[in-house]
Amino acid sequence: MDKSVTQDMLRQAGWGERRGLGFSALIGPLWSRREGDGWAYGLLSGEQHANQAGLVHGGLLATLMDQALSAVAWEALQRQPCVTVQLDTHYLAAARPGQFLEARGTVLRATSSLVFVQGDIRVGAAIVASGQAVLKRLRGG
Repeated sequence: MDKSVTQDMLRQAGWGERRGLGFSALIGPLWSRREGDGWAYGLLSGEQHANQAGLVHGGLLATLMDQALSAVAWEALQRQPCVTVQLDTHYLAAARPGQFLEARGTVLRATSSLVFVQGDIRVGAAIVASGQAVLKRLRGG
């Protein structure tokens, strides 16, 4: 998707706005859309997400990657809470304010205490970042 993307266009394409809490509320709103058995997550970037070069800041891409991969792990754990213990993010191309960033992930493996996930962030068909994460299941108590 290009700079002409609007919130109305996202809604028409099946995306729903998700109001975050805490830190995620500062970067959003985040968007989500059901896709088969999984979900896609997105963010409509703006000038507030730019670095000094006028591009979307890598920290925002890493945050979106962490949000998306954590949500994938949370679903895989039947909605049990988990925390990121490692996140590797690889920046492959620049994103510009005004572009819609789409994040998707998949579970590679789940053990009794850890979930291994991978994913990418795209603008349209172009991958701008890829990543892998290890998340730890939190036990109640």
